[in-house]
Amino acid sequence: MRDVLPDEVALRDWAMAQILAVYRRHGFVRIETPAVESLRLLLRSDGGENEKLIFKILKRGEKLQAAGRPDDMADLGLRFDLTVPLVRYYAHNHARLPQPLKAIQIGPVWRAERPQQGRYRQFTQCDIDVLGVASEVAEIELILATTEALAALGLKDLIVRLNDRRLLGAMVAHCGFDPARAGAVLIALDKLDKIGRDEVAAELREAGHPADAAGRLLELLGAVATPAALRTLLGSRADDGVWQGLQRILDTVAGQAAGRFRLAFDAALVRGMGYYTGPIFEIQHGDATSSIAGGGRYDRMVGKFIGRDVPATGFSIGFERVIGILMHRGSSAETDGPRVALVFDDTMDLAPVLGLARDLREQGRHVLLETRGKRLGKQLQDLEARGFRRIGVMGADGTVEWRAPRAAGTGETKA
Repeated sequence: MRDVLPDEVALRDWAMAQILAVYRRHGFVRIETPAVESLRLLLRSDGGENEKLIFKILKRGEKLQAAGRPDDMADLGLRFDLTVPLVRYYAHNHARLPQPLKAIQIGPVWRAERPQQGRYRQFTQCDIDVLGVASEVAEIELILATTEALAALGLKDLIVRLNDRRLLGAMVAHCGFDPARAGAVLIALDKLDKIGRDEVAAELREAGHPADAAGRLLELLGAVATPAALRTLLGSRADDGVWQGLQRILDTVAGQAAGRFRLAFDAALVRGMGYYTGPIFEIQHGDATSSIAGGGRYDRMVGKFIGRDVPATGFSIGFERVIGILMHRGSSAETDGPRVALVFDDTMDLAPVLGLARDLREQGRHVLLETRGKRLGKQLQDLEARGFRRIGVMGADGTVEWRAPRAAGTGETKA
């Protein structure tokens, strides 16, 4: 977990506003869920490896004193993503929600993992989800809305990678793995781009999976580049509807890309969450191996709560990674209006200062009031460095001397 300095906070606020504006134009509405959820809910959510990373909250008072085993001492946990809370939220409130529900969630999540560059124990996720739409129209809209949001932040060279968990299950069975252990196979396979082929094969062998099955699976993934090629290999192991749905997404999204992003089928794309039931997708930026957005369909999660399955699919922007890219590029927040600083002596009558500041704010300007320091020149330079392009130095009689910023590298003031 980390502190965030003002310049980055301003960039985060601006980026969030751009993303929200795009999502709202696509008809999504914002909702909020608590940071804390039932530990029993979090642990039965098919959250994959993330279930091992939950920050657990101890029971309180007498309940804690009565707890015997360590496993009985916690009953709540911090959410590790926004999808599990969304499903609980929908189950509790679906009678009062629009159908289908197109939801936006932006908020912090927590995972007790080893911190490293670009990976924190508290981070922000930015999700959109569609609940109540069974067709591929939902996936198509999620992909188009998310790529548009990233483009609004100035991100180019995006590639959308697409696969389907049902095809992965068919590949696992085709290669000779026990279908009952398919989930564990996919968790190992999800690490392919992080630890490499040899390490994945070793992990599968150590877990007791047949070595020849691991070899066949990794060889298959390296051999297929298109859905048609994979379909030829798998034959009837996957239903026709799976192939048709995947092709519909690929064809429709490619037709709308208009050069703003690229689209590719990736047979090795897994997504680590065990709750995915259909199409899955990720977005990469440039040459980076890590994704900046990911999601997929999870049709059976809601049924655990209300007794009937509700089709659901979602896409999450990795907000921290996106902000990291923007910070590395030197991006800065765009303010809604010109930034003005008024410098004044704190012994003077404040009425002229406050009156001028009010007038400027009513004109849409952002106005900072700052008392005059001992070194006025240094103070003005600092204000310029902070992004103030108009600075007024107020005299005791209420008059204002406007200082234009200095031309970069010349020492001269701009006219």
